[in-house]
Amino acid sequence: MEFQPRNSTEAALHDYKLGLGTFTQKMPDLAHHYNAFTEACFKEGALDQKQKQLIALGISLYSQDEYCIIYHTKGCLDQGASEQEILESVGVAAAFGGGAAMSQAVTLVQECMTELNELKQ
Repeated sequence: MEFQPRNSTEAALHDYKLGLGTFTQKMPDLAHHYNAFTEACFKEGALDQKQKQLIALGISLYSQDEYCIIYHTKGCLDQGASEQEILESVGVAAAFGGGAAMSQAVTLVQECMTELNELKQ
């Protein structure tokens, strides 16, 4: 049965996973090393995983990477970040990234939080 996304956030996450799967098939060694590196970066340490996801979301907003914005908004929610914590991280990113970061925050991040929270219900 073909995957049927329930909203645009779920569709983007699915597209990212498919693309990553294709890349992994074609470049297994590189993908393995990249995945190992990122897993190590997000392991619990002096910063917990929620804090690391909030940082990643801010960097994603600053760099205007829409797939990472979606992925790390989900990561923030999965790690128990509140809407307030996410929005404060967005504010810090906007302080550095200006209008471009803020425009992604008030559109894409808000949409992701709404759609992902609806999926939990």
